[in-house]
Amino acid sequence: MRGERPTLDTVARVAGVSKATVSKVLNGRGDVSSATRARVQDTIASLGYVPSTGRRVHDTTPTVTVLFDAFVNLYSAQVLSGVVSAGIEQGVDVVVTHLAGSPDALTPAWFRGLAAKGHVGLIVVTTEVRSEQVRACADAGLGLVAIDPVSIDPSTTDQLVSVSATNWSGGLQATEHLLGLGHRRIGFAGGLPASRPAQQRLHGHLAALSSRGLAVDDALILQVGFSHEDGRAMAGRLLDLPQPPTAIVAGCDASALGVMEEARRRGLRLPEDLSIVGFDDTYAAAWTSPQLTTVRQPMREMGRVALRTLLLLAQGQRPDTHHFELATTLVERSSTAPLP
Repeated sequence: MRGERPTLDTVARVAGVSKATVSKVLNGRGDVSSATRARVQDTIASLGYVPSTGRRVHDTTPTVTVLFDAFVNLYSAQVLSGVVSAGIEQGVDVVVTHLAGSPDALTPAWFRGLAAKGHVGLIVVTTEVRSEQVRACADAGLGLVAIDPVSIDPSTTDQLVSVSATNWSGGLQATEHLLGLGHRRIGFAGGLPASRPAQQRLHGHLAALSSRGLAVDDALILQVGFSHEDGRAMAGRLLDLPQPPTAIVAGCDASALGVMEEARRRGLRLPEDLSIVGFDDTYAAAWTSPQLTTVRQPMREMGRVALRTLLLLAQGQRPDTHHFELATTLVERSSTAPLP
């Protein structure tokens, strides 16, 4: 009868499954096929079904999902540490997952599944989020905050809240430090061109060179990726040049460690023969030999800001800004030295 509240029986009948299967989907059980789960979630959404028992957002501990594109790195660990510490302070449970495959996995049914479990929102870290996914997340009633998003679709500028560091300023700081030490032939071993943070760091680097009236040598600018292996590969190409650089700015600490390893493999002394600057200031920066000079971005605080902002969105409040940028600082250690 029109106007009656849909029941579990209604959902099961329309979806063509048993009540037990609907309960499993609602409780996030894993022993349901993806096709059946999607059908049940679509039925729940179309009927507007709200469980009369079980987990609810407002009468139990709120839950937030944190989604990483790749979890096993020091950057992710420090960002997650900030999210979890803020969650403890705010009385929020944090669930961690990673992107299995391409961003296409973030379907409307996936977002509805999070909502059905009672999650209040989603924090995505260094992950591409497309405009249709931003809309699907909002349609599911979930808040969304992106930390260091790979890119921001112009159509979602006023919808997607992002948290990042002042990447342009950080790239500027790294290169100005090396210029101040007398280096003029400075290599740049950056992330992929599609990465927004990588591009901002490169533009800061180029601005520092321009401020000294130095011409840009395209052979010294490489954009391959943020991994240790990427750092090694870029260092190899830079050090094979007829006039190799006397210093290298790396896109992150992990790739900086790869640069250091490749330089050592070639018998170079660090920093006497080659100065190196990283970006992030992960735990590993102080564990290297020599210790890594790097640009510190406040990763833990970025995680904390993201969680606090997500809770405001879940409460229907508008944030002060859609794009938070936290300041970077240069941390000088022993991997850089004056040009001999």
